[in-house]
Amino acid sequence: MPILATRSPVDGFPVLLIFVPAVQGDPNLNRLAPTLSLYIGWQFIVAFVSVLLVIMGLIMLFDLIELVRRSVSADDVGLGVLFGLAALKLPHTLQDVLPFAVMIGMMFALFRLARNSELVVIRSAGVSVWQFLAPTLLLVAGLGVFNLTVVNPFSASLYQSYEQLEEELLFKRTSALNIGVGGLWLRESQDEIQTVVHSHVVRQEERILFLSGVSIFEMDLADRFVRRLEAQDGQLLDGFFKLDRVWESAPGTESVYHEELFLPTTITIGQVQENLASPETMSFWELPQYIRFSEQSGFSALPHKLYWHSLLASPFLFCAMILVASAFYLTTNNRLGGWTKRGLAGLGAGFMLYFFSRLTYALGLSAILPLSLAAWAPTTVAALLGLTYLFHREDG
Repeated sequence: MPILATRSPVDGFPVLLIFVPAVQGDPNLNRLAPTLSLYIGWQFIVAFVSVLLVIMGLIMLFDLIELVRRSVSADDVGLGVLFGLAALKLPHTLQDVLPFAVMIGMMFALFRLARNSELVVIRSAGVSVWQFLAPTLLLVAGLGVFNLTVVNPFSASLYQSYEQLEEELLFKRTSALNIGVGGLWLRESQDEIQTVVHSHVVRQEERILFLSGVSIFEMDLADRFVRRLEAQDGQLLDGFFKLDRVWESAPGTESVYHEELFLPTTITIGQVQENLASPETMSFWELPQYIRFSEQSGFSALPHKLYWHSLLASPFLFCAMILVASAFYLTTNNRLGGWTKRGLAGLGAGFMLYFFSRLTYALGLSAILPLSLAAWAPTTVAALLGLTYLFHREDG
């Protein structure tokens, strides 16, 4: 096995590269050595982590500044609390910038390899583009799967906590509505009576919300129990609940049966629709169950479907960004001017892809584009652009 060494023009230390060159007629030698694969993967990891740390610092700084601006009217919220809010939001924000951190990290890793003349040695030994990129692509695919299955549920949980604390601390309000797989929960206060309503099954048809298995608890302002209503079915109409087959119980009295009962309310069907759980607060594993619940209940599940498909496409998008970065930086040219132009072009391509992904996502939410096209188009376009250039450079 040949051992080739180059001397880094930056630090002066020799860098050993061990690989098996391609020899025509011997298929066992036409592959990348494990040592070189690990070395290339390590170079990418160092670059990616460095870029990610810088991006995390910038995100924390800008989020903290924005939270300080919004908390001017909240005198009881200190800087430590705002820093905690920014930390809760950070993992969710990183989900959006991870593809571009992968691209910039790959560009930086290729820049270091080329400036140290290591890329010259690797390419002159007959290592193809596909052999060179294979370790990084496998590494990034694994990173994407880990992010999807482990990091995403963690970030969704933290983001849900962030939204709740933001409502309570900055806006001084708590949500009176909660609708999800566990059914409908709502709370309201009127005429010195606090009412808590729970329905096990919810179904929307046009402007009527049908309820099943309804429990209603009424308490006074001192949290003393007033009465309880148990209804087999109900409907949320304009200005009141219509309850069917109701048992009413109160302290010190016998239970009373009502065939039909009307209960005034300020809750509207529009408020219920607005309080559906946002897709960002739900993990990759929870979304399919919630989508089924929304469709069975008559609510639109389009935002949750689109978000789930975009999460599913994220590992492939990471690989596509590696191809885009390689298209700009996989070169042995050491001229500073050339690197500057390629870097600016690569960053410009990254911003264009980000704009394109936001555009297709918005068109998907408005149902102008089919769901699959809106979610998978950015990944497909990025991969095709990278593959086209690399095929032309390597085989064209």
